[in-house]
Amino acid sequence: MQWRDSGVLLSRRSHGENGVIIEVFTEEHGRHAGLVRGGVSQKLAPVLQPGAQIDVTWTARLEEHLGAYRVEPIRSRAAMVMGDRLSLAGLNAICGLLAFALPEREAHEPLYERSITLLDLLGRTDAWPLAYLHWELALLEELGFGLDLTSCAATGEVTDLAFVSPRTGRAVSRAGAGEWKSRLLPLPAALRGEGPAPDDEILDGLRTTGHFLEHWLAPALGDRPVPAVRERLVGLLAR
Repeated sequence: MQWRDSGVLLSRRSHGENGVIIEVFTEEHGRHAGLVRGGVSQKLAPVLQPGAQIDVTWTARLEEHLGAYRVEPIRSRAAMVMGDRLSLAGLNAICGLLAFALPEREAHEPLYERSITLLDLLGRTDAWPLAYLHWELALLEELGFGLDLTSCAATGEVTDLAFVSPRTGRAVSRAGAGEWKSRLLPLPAALRGEGPAPDDEILDGLRTTGHFLEHWLAPALGDRPVPAVRERLVGLLAR
């Protein structure tokens, strides 16, 4: 068995004396693990860093085997984020959530393209936190947990939408919220893709997407906790 693809390195862990098992989010083969022999060498160790864009050739005797990777670097993103704690936290959150949420060996090409675009924004523009917020929405959508933010669940209105139901994931207008307002999640304009997206709106949006990552997605994956790297990113954004 053999194939070749490109992707972003999500994680790495040591294997034996000089090997490294890496997980790569590839365009055509999804999240896919493999062994890199000599991965701790001076030549390969700097290449095998989370967020790196790499070209990989995977080989195995049988499809269900772990298999081995031959790796060629395309570009490193480490240099773009190492001097910026927030961008580094963003990179770690993206890689951590993808490794946490994606099923193994299942292609998700729209999410792959969106993830690459977001990773390439890190360290280059201050606008990436807004892109990250919408990336979390896209992650939920891609994995079958999409939110419906188009109309009010209570009244059918399409204007003055200000909340999200934590139970259904549907938008709720101010008029439709009524006495339940305090129990609803915020729906800032930034989450709807409207307006200038100030920091407080992005944080409100992340509070909402975080609820569904924790209460919808995580239980579907065996109730594993959402990676702590996401909480670290939100904490840095809050400061």
